[in-house]
Amino acid sequence: MIAVAIEKNLKVYRGKHVLKINHQFKTGSITRIYGPSGAGKTTLLKIIAGLIDPEKGTIRVNNVPWLDTGANISLSPQKRMPGFVFQDYALFPNMTVLQHLEYATNNRDWINRLLLLGQLDTLADHKPIHLSGGQQQRLAILRALAIKPRLLLIDEPFSALDPAMKAELITGLKPLFAELQATVLIVSHNPVELEGLADGELYIQPL
Repeated sequence: MIAVAIEKNLKVYRGKHVLKINHQFKTGSITRIYGPSGAGKTTLLKIIAGLIDPEKGTIRVNNVPWLDTGANISLSPQKRMPGFVFQDYALFPNMTVLQHLEYATNNRDWINRLLLLGQLDTLADHKPIHLSGGQQQRLAILRALAIKPRLLLIDEPFSALDPAMKAELITGLKPLFAELQATVLIVSHNPVELEGLADGELYIQPL
């Protein structure tokens, strides 16, 4: 169980508002996070990952405090170890597809399985500059999965994929998430694309 109770001040183009979340994510669940632009969806993922801190709040994972602003506790991202798929992919330009995965794991069987899942097995020696947007997006997802995370944070993961590839990838991801027993949080503006994958929703309303 991941229990999140945080408040974070956000600056938006019309001024300021507060991201206020009090929610529990069941272990092994897949939650779609949605809401208007600027509501703080990406910020929430970064707070859970430990990339930024809120003004106040707590995050507890299986009753272990990851964040407690009152007690001055904030575990580093390296200790939280989530898989994170950034909206801009955040790929290493000097690394090939294969090197991205080898950077995260030395399990060759797992790497080969991920390459097949993302249909990047024939592009293993290509660098990001030689990949399409959809291929880069798939690589970002595979890299996040390479560490076999128990928590996976994904920001708009399918926006660059055509409908057929999106459907095929989602079909392959669902049993993989179950195998890893991963708790998955997916920011998505599209209410249809996660049908059959997500089993819960969290709407973020600007305050």
